[in-house]
Amino acid sequence: MLEAIDITARRGTALLFTRMRLRVDAGRALLVTGRNGSGKTTLLRILAGLTQPEDGTVTLNGSTNSTMRAHIGFAGHAAALKDELTVAENLRALAALGGEAVTSDALSGALATVDLASQRDLPARALSAGQRRRVSLARLALLPRALWLLDEPATALDTAGIRVLGDLVAQRLREGGIVVAATHQALEWPADRSDNMALA
Repeated sequence: MLEAIDITARRGTALLFTRMRLRVDAGRALLVTGRNGSGKTTLLRILAGLTQPEDGTVTLNGSTNSTMRAHIGFAGHAAALKDELTVAENLRALAALGGEAVTSDALSGALATVDLASQRDLPARALSAGQRRRVSLARLALLPRALWLLDEPATALDTAGIRVLGDLVAQRLREGGIVVAATHQALEWPADRSDNMALA
């Protein structure tokens, strides 16, 4: 269970939200919407432990702070790829940053899941924006953390890519994971396992 209790956040002198509470149980997703500048990315960064709230606490299955971080997969706006590395090399490097060594079979499976198997040996600079986003999704598939935090995950994805994202999220929820996503776009994922929250 992910729980945020009375969290308050500011950007500079601007108050983004105050005494916010949320709870997301295992196997559930939360979709966070709101206008630009309403604090969606800040909320995700607080939940990830990358930004400290002005007040309040966040727990994941009873753990806080650095203990939590080992159980979180965070996908931000940028794909964080090195242009000179191949798709496979980038994925191995990203997995290593997450403390994981991946097998060739696991890597092949993740790339097949996001329809990038034929791009495995291409340098990242040769990828389209949508393909770069799919590499980020493949990284999540390689690191099935208890909590996925997704910031605008459908950016640059075509219709097929949005379906791939929805399939990945649905699988993670079936496995008992938690997903929180901030987005402006409609996403295809299980309505019966999802809740919505709008930031002002």
